[in-house]
Amino acid sequence: MKRFKSILYVSDGSVDQTPALARAVTLAENNQAELTVIDVIPRITADIGLFGGETNSADLQEAMARERRQRLELLVKPHSGRLKIKLDVFIGTVFLEIIRAVLRHGYDLVIKTAENPDFMERLFGSDDMHLLRKCPCPVWLMKPYEKSNYSNILAAVDFDLRRSCVEEQSLNQQILELSASLALSDFASLHLAHAWETIAEGKIQTWSRNPAAAVATYLEGERLRHQAGLYQLGEWLRSRIGTEAYDYLSPRFHLRKGEARRVITAMAGELGADLVVMGTVARTGISGLIIGNTAEAIFEQVRCSVLALKPPGFVSPVKLTEYSFQG
Repeated sequence: MKRFKSILYVSDGSVDQTPALARAVTLAENNQAELTVIDVIPRITADIGLFGGETNSADLQEAMARERRQRLELLVKPHSGRLKIKLDVFIGTVFLEIIRAVLRHGYDLVIKTAENPDFMERLFGSDDMHLLRKCPCPVWLMKPYEKSNYSNILAAVDFDLRRSCVEEQSLNQQILELSASLALSDFASLHLAHAWETIAEGKIQTWSRNPAAAVATYLEGERLRHQAGLYQLGEWLRSRIGTEAYDYLSPRFHLRKGEARRVITAMAGELGADLVVMGTVARTGISGLIIGNTAEAIFEQVRCSVLALKPPGFVSPVKLTEYSFQG
């Protein structure tokens, strides 16, 4: 099941990239997709005079770019016989240049080794968080110890039974289709997870004459409704990939009451998930805060790789021109 046509891999020389790049190459091969590997170096703004003024900032910038490109050539050399890999070096802010490359060339997947940010970076936004919030295409953040083949893939879906949302439904379908495709290619177990919460439990306990019975009836009704919604997504997946592939996968359904940030994180640990596939949905309405707090919390807490998808119609606040970034 082909999914990607043009993949962008972001190099990070501070970590071991061997496993992540190998997976990117294999994914490109399996999808017959183009693969581009890039690096981003900071812009030198101050005029620097070295060795009696013989070297200026422009010369140093050019030398840095040349050195990074040589690094990229060495990085991809072991894979040069498998497919043609394009290389490029950009100058500027990492997340901005990555997103602009996506906008400019239409990449449909960004792969990057996940950062290990300190507290201040998490608070104000690391490059990874900026990508999750603002990159218009799926972002696959791989842990440095990435496996060559996954054993367990966890697809986290979210839906609100009180309203019908076409974008939400489409996002869930993208999550399932992509998770199934990866599970089939890796011969991995596929787990479909949904966390559900109750909003009226407290009021029922307060107002009901028989709180225990009323709450039990309410909770069971909510559980059955969410279960039906999860199974409905499973049936959509069956129709999408075919009964034979679906039966081979035999996806396991996990329905658990509680906050998604806690439930999905705990479940990823319990299942030994190698990858969590989830959606990022704009809920705040604040410019620049595109990813929901739930998805951010999950990403920061899970110990496995994460593949995050945007809802249909998402428009990045980052623009191609240098000074038009909003948020």
